[in-house]
Amino acid sequence: MTGRLNVAIVGAGIGGLSAALALNARALNVTVFEGAESPREAGAGLSIPPNALTLLKRTSLCEAIEQITTRSQGLTLRTSQGQPVSRPGAPMALSYQIHRVELLELLLGAVKGPVRFGHRCIAVADTERGARLTFANGVVCDADVVIGADGIHSVVQRQIGLVARPTSEGVVAYRGLVPAEELASGLELRGLNMWMGDGRSFICFPVSQGRLINIVAFVPSMRDMEETWFAPGDVRALAGEYEGWDAPVQDLIAALDHTFRWGIYDRPPLPYWSRGHVTLLGDAVHPMVPHFGQGAGQAIEDGFVLAVLLEHAGRDEIPARLKAYQDLRLERTSRVQAASRLAGRFYRSAGGDPAEQAQRMRGWMSSAEWIFSYDAEEAALAVIRGTASAACALQPGAS
Repeated sequence: MTGRLNVAIVGAGIGGLSAALALNARALNVTVFEGAESPREAGAGLSIPPNALTLLKRTSLCEAIEQITTRSQGLTLRTSQGQPVSRPGAPMALSYQIHRVELLELLLGAVKGPVRFGHRCIAVADTERGARLTFANGVVCDADVVIGADGIHSVVQRQIGLVARPTSEGVVAYRGLVPAEELASGLELRGLNMWMGDGRSFICFPVSQGRLINIVAFVPSMRDMEETWFAPGDVRALAGEYEGWDAPVQDLIAALDHTFRWGIYDRPPLPYWSRGHVTLLGDAVHPMVPHFGQGAGQAIEDGFVLAVLLEHAGRDEIPARLKAYQDLRLERTSRVQAASRLAGRFYRSAGGDPAEQAQRMRGWMSSAEWIFSYDAEEAALAVIRGTASAACALQPGAS
């Protein structure tokens, strides 16, 4: 193999496709392999946080993202009874909300290079000159670099000797989409909205240019729930969990035709990410509980960092570059995992006096600014320039 590096990505989710986009922009050859037979047509909404938005806006997708997202300045907080909780005094960061399927379609259309569906990875082996992928359909592929972006049940993770040990958070999440036109008369919800208290939290925001309202509800559960996005939930059971809550919450649940539920599981940071010519990104290496909305954001950061570090790498430099990627990303993602964990506890314990909660919220949000202000590409460029200390300095709040 000569010339530009050949990169194989396992997984055509948001992390894998955004990594392909970033690698393409730096003139690397990329092939994406996905086990599903076709792109998923189901999904829910997600928020693109400022730290990821900064990166995506530097790509060819900038204008398209502006056209299909809704925007929120911060978060509107209420108690379970609808009492407003004051926002922090500092200006809140801008985030974009989008339907997951629409974002995946956008990324698929922008990736230059093959995206091969129906290729379920069953083995990964490091070789002298790169890595070899084997798929269930019999296809074998050699590449200079393999990136495992294959999610929480990652095959690539296991193939490089890692074992993740999930622990239930004791929480089950329900999600669903409601057509805005079906909402109760007079109910208008803009931006990110959250109701908190009584061991529960309820979030909603518009997607699909305001045509749909995305709902995510977190409730306590002593039962182990399947860790999947597509297990059917019970709308009546969900309504019972929020009986007596603010009217808009009950109206949104009443408008649901169906819901999906998934168990929330936490995982400790893994000891390493890379081995030889193989590495991991996104949920395959640092899955996060969803309370900070950083799962997709951190996966996007991973891909853009990898693109910078691999752009001018020689083939003999690949293991060292992947180790540099691991070293740069592991501390940050571990801290974001911890912050996400704490956010969930905060939301679920936030009943009581709104003024007291506002004070807690101000302190908590100001301490989280380091997450949103981070520029992953600049941090990676600092590593390339050989200034590791500069890379650390680019992460506000780093100790």
